[in-house]
Amino acid sequence: MTLRVHNTLSGETEEFVPEDPDDVRLYYCGLTTSDPPHLGHARSWVHVDVMSRWLRHLGYGVRHVENLTDVNEKIVARVGRDGDDEGDVAERYIGEILESMRALNLERAEVYPRVSEHVPEIIDLVETLVESGHAYESNGSVYFDVTTFADYGKLSNQRLDDIEEQGDPEERGEKRHPADFALWKADGVDADSVERHRGDDHPGTPAHPEGQTWESPWGEGRPGWHIECSAMSMTHLGETLDIHAGGRDLVFPHHENEIAQSEAATGHTFANYWLHCALFEMDEEKMSSSLGNFVEVLDAVDAYGPNALRLFMVSGTYNSRQTYSEDAIDEAVERWERLERCYEDAVAALDSVDARTKAADDALRAATDDAAADFEAAMNDDFNTREALTALFDLVSAVNVHLAERDAYDYPGLKAAVETFEEYGGDVLGFALGGEQGGDVTLAEDLVELVLELREDARDAGDYERADSLREGLEALDVTVEDTDSGPTYRL
Repeated sequence: MTLRVHNTLSGETEEFVPEDPDDVRLYYCGLTTSDPPHLGHARSWVHVDVMSRWLRHLGYGVRHVENLTDVNEKIVARVGRDGDDEGDVAERYIGEILESMRALNLERAEVYPRVSEHVPEIIDLVETLVESGHAYESNGSVYFDVTTFADYGKLSNQRLDDIEEQGDPEERGEKRHPADFALWKADGVDADSVERHRGDDHPGTPAHPEGQTWESPWGEGRPGWHIECSAMSMTHLGETLDIHAGGRDLVFPHHENEIAQSEAATGHTFANYWLHCALFEMDEEKMSSSLGNFVEVLDAVDAYGPNALRLFMVSGTYNSRQTYSEDAIDEAVERWERLERCYEDAVAALDSVDARTKAADDALRAATDDAAADFEAAMNDDFNTREALTALFDLVSAVNVHLAERDAYDYPGLKAAVETFEEYGGDVLGFALGGEQGGDVTLAEDLVELVLELREDARDAGDYERADSLREGLEALDVTVEDTDSGPTYRL
């Protein structure tokens, strides 16, 4: 089955055909580095990570680029609270972003370009637009003339006459058309803009910082927001992208303006497929740093673990709305524990003396084949992770039945099931199956068994409070204890 994706540009689900049959150029609009990353960001990260993993599974090479916006008035607004200048603030949050990505088991992008490193490319692109008549200078700023681009509005399905105004109100007198947008802004960030983005917890500073500025043919200034992504993506991926991904809230004006300025400059299609992640909500509103209704990624990883969070996020499709709640996360934790326990039990059975070459279980083998086929079909249907996850849990049920009903295990059947979990759950959905046990695992097991012996001694002596305390201590260290008729068992 061929991969099909829902393209925002056409409004249709289309067969995916990259420009190069061997390689996919994927660009994702990254974060403005002014606040800690939260689960709304993480949800898009995970889905784009899974897209990239699936494309590799299909045999494509993937050039995945994700920018980091380190030049922005929101960052300047944090100066004095989170750093001494715009660069300091950005560096702080870039560190948190990268740490959060690694904590969620995201594959690394090819590059993470920063705006501050690409100002020469931005200026070159703006010059090209001015020279071709698509942009004009006004009081040291440069604006894109939307009336010169006939297809303006094609991504967001808007008519130019219906777009009232873009940009800051103070720009109005400098622009030829209200919908024209800034490519280059004269001077630094003004004080009013800084104040609008400051939180109530900001201590304030005697003087309003203006942020970084650069020399340009139009004078000292800063790049506009939209031109940044065009310059960075084309620098690293060329003039035409296969997939441009991002949040649905960026369709207009950000992505619409990227198309206009990029295609006006090059004369080529900027991106063939636009894939937009739906909103992630909390308390019936979009999870947002500006609204204050968010859960930081690293806090959530500490509380629930990366696997449960990934499972929660892929339990919905990338382009369907999802709502954060404690109940939904708790359900994801339970589902992950069920999947992990099944995988570990299958591995233990596979490596046991009870696994036999001729103990064939046709039902298990058929279920494994069905799960693989259903998973493939789901992922080829616009990266439908919800149905793909259902296929994996169908296999969990079949493996659990096999383990419960058999004295002699079907070695070839279990091996195929385990490899299916690893290929689709691990390689594609990004779960860390089997855990990551660092250090001396044998020593850790010996220590757990010693604690369990002490717990059994406490139970034999009737000291149940002590026994419960020891079990709770082990579980706090992610050691799952189960009492059975033949004694306690555990999983690290």
